[in-house]
Amino acid sequence: MTSTLVPAPADPTTSEHGTAAPRRRTRVLALPEARWAAAALALFLVALPLQLTGAPAWTWAPLYALTYAAGGWEPGWAGLRALREKTLDVDLLMVVAALGAAAIGQVMDGALLIVIFATSGALEALATARTADSVRGLLDLAPAKAARLAADGSEETVAVEDLTVGDTILVRPGERVGADGRVLDGAGDVDQATITGEPLPVAKEPGDEVFAGTLNGTGALRVRVERDASDSVIARIVRMVEEASETKAPTQLFIEKVEQRYSLGMVAATLAVFLVPLAFGAALTGSLLRAMTFMIVASPCAVVLATMPPLLSAIANAGRHGVLVKSAVVMERLGEVDAVALDKTGTLTEGTPRVTDVRPLTGSGLDEPGLLRLAAAAEHRSEHPLARAVLTAARERGLALPVAEGFGSTPGVGVRATVDAQLVAVGAPARLLADVRDTGTTAAADLAGELEDGGRTAVLVTVDGRPVGLLGVADRLRPDAAATVASLTSRTGAVPLLLTGDNPRAAARLAAEAGIEDVRAGLLPEHKVSAVRELAAAGRKVLVVGDGVNDAPALAAAHTGVAMGRAGSDLALETADAVVVRDELATVPAVIALSRRARRLVVQNLVIAAVFITCLVVWDLAGHLPLPLGVAGHEGSTVIVGLNGLRLLRESAWRRAAG
Repeated sequence: MTSTLVPAPADPTTSEHGTAAPRRRTRVLALPEARWAAAALALFLVALPLQLTGAPAWTWAPLYALTYAAGGWEPGWAGLRALREKTLDVDLLMVVAALGAAAIGQVMDGALLIVIFATSGALEALATARTADSVRGLLDLAPAKAARLAADGSEETVAVEDLTVGDTILVRPGERVGADGRVLDGAGDVDQATITGEPLPVAKEPGDEVFAGTLNGTGALRVRVERDASDSVIARIVRMVEEASETKAPTQLFIEKVEQRYSLGMVAATLAVFLVPLAFGAALTGSLLRAMTFMIVASPCAVVLATMPPLLSAIANAGRHGVLVKSAVVMERLGEVDAVALDKTGTLTEGTPRVTDVRPLTGSGLDEPGLLRLAAAAEHRSEHPLARAVLTAARERGLALPVAEGFGSTPGVGVRATVDAQLVAVGAPARLLADVRDTGTTAAADLAGELEDGGRTAVLVTVDGRPVGLLGVADRLRPDAAATVASLTSRTGAVPLLLTGDNPRAAARLAAEAGIEDVRAGLLPEHKVSAVRELAAAGRKVLVVGDGVNDAPALAAAHTGVAMGRAGSDLALETADAVVVRDELATVPAVIALSRRARRLVVQNLVIAAVFITCLVVWDLAGHLPLPLGVAGHEGSTVIVGLNGLRLLRESAWRRAAG
């Protein structure tokens, strides 16, 4: 079964100036495929115990008939439509096999096949609908309206679609930017993680570029519009996700790759087994019985089960260990990966800025706890992520903070407050040092340069206008990051590369700690997609691991996409083929290894199924295979391959994969 991403009608869920309202998600039973599958399952669950307990056939036979109708009409109709285009697909083949089983008395087996097939189709339809929901929900990040400024300074509220290049808009604190543009006036700290993945807000001042959908934290900005709404970065992300979802080469399970030949061969052979004896004068009943026996023993039930149990068992085992693999196709595809691209913030790192350095200046009279205590006290009322990092560091050290008075904040500069009768300022070194004339200025500038060269964000602390020390803030590498990179390297034969929208210095520092050499920094979403397609063009099967909205196009374009679940955006979680629910990066190489073992078991099962089918078919054609024995052989092969595949449910299978 295959499906594509079909855009649904727009869902207006955004308030005037960028506060996104909760968006509606497709409910399971809103899908016709899910309703029919649920009906088929319910009917089957009622009929089965009646049959097993020896109830009269009239009580359970009609229920089975309704099961066939509810679960089989849609794939059967799809198969007939495919026939009109001279294509024989597995949908019709499975329905015919189920009807054939019913025709020779194996009603329950055929009904079970129908239920499994219908449920699979419903799950695929739900996954497609949820992805479409998330793509549409991405548009909620951009506000529906913006405050446009006229030449005389007056203000009017207009729809963002009505903005044209050259218009000037006003973005107040706490509002989302309405259009891609450039700051004309004002200063503010803008959170643009949705676009670039940077963990910290970026100070914006006249001349800087801003993107639609990003959040202005402090300070009012006047922005000149430079792109139409349809060409904004956030709109391009939507288009890239949709295009990648629709144009990604259809991937099929191994057995479906030979579906056409097998289907045509089986139908032709069944007709031959029925018609050839008739042509030589055989009895109709005997010929029909032989043909039905042939269809049963040659049917793809054992082949289908040869493929599914290993993959579904691997999915279940991975799920127990915090990795949600969305389908059997994805589980099979994971084993083909030979190149890995990792996002930085929230994937390779924890995604939360932390204080890494506390550096008092010589002659300041402060030690590390004293410097951190002053900075934390001044930052206590600030909502900036840097302030949260400083306060967290102070709490972790058990520091008692004095009361700060006269708190003030200047966008792009920092905060000021009176602490212990001293004026303490905490903020950007370049901006604070510009107003400082002190012997410690040079030492402070040198130390700030050293921290920034090491990929950290430098935060200067001054007391009464005198530099007293600096703090270094950075996103921290996950504890298992280096080991995961090494494990991915050994499993794929290539060192992962780093794709990030963050600045090159921070990216290079984290990459060096993790053991990554190929670092591509300062990327917008389309650049990440280009990097993935470049690898794919070279024949690589690329696995992308990310977590943010800006990673979604690359996740969709990749051979396989994996999202980090705890901090992952809705769009990344829905676009990705698998989700690491517990945020344990080390599970990624483990699930790759588990997929490869599942693929080996699939091959084993196909060999077993082929041997059984060949022997039974030869027996039926060359001799006289009793129908009960044919059914027993067919069911026996199904049981064997099923049990073989269930081996991957064991805990030892995960331990071997993670080892």
